[in-house]
Amino acid sequence: MITFKRADHIHICVPPERLEEARRFYADVIGLKLAHRPEAFVNPGYWFEIGDIGFHIGIEPGLMSTSRHSAFEVTDLAAARQQLEDNGVKTYEEERLPDRERFFFLDPFGNRMELLQYSSSK
Repeated sequence: MITFKRADHIHICVPPERLEEARRFYADVIGLKLAHRPEAFVNPGYWFEIGDIGFHIGIEPGLMSTSRHSAFEVTDLAAARQQLEDNGVKTYEEERLPDRERFFFLDPFGNRMELLQYSSSK
């Protein structure tokens, strides 16, 4: 049995020609803090911080639509949704869950993301 301590990082991919646009989106629209990325990597990319885990962006040609996604708990779901929509990001809902509010969005590079806020009873 594997005993997990915590998630360390999440890695998404964007087309190579859109890497700088991805950096701007995640820094300026989402508001993530850029982190140090070791220079030893051959392929370009960026690292950010989300709470106590890393959020890494790499490059990959030929991305396609998928239901795979990363989910992030936030403290104010309504404010997060408003910030995204104010920046032209379309949000959408899927099946309701009894213990949390949530919504999804696609970043400009086709990566599916979920933001959620647990009900106060959690």
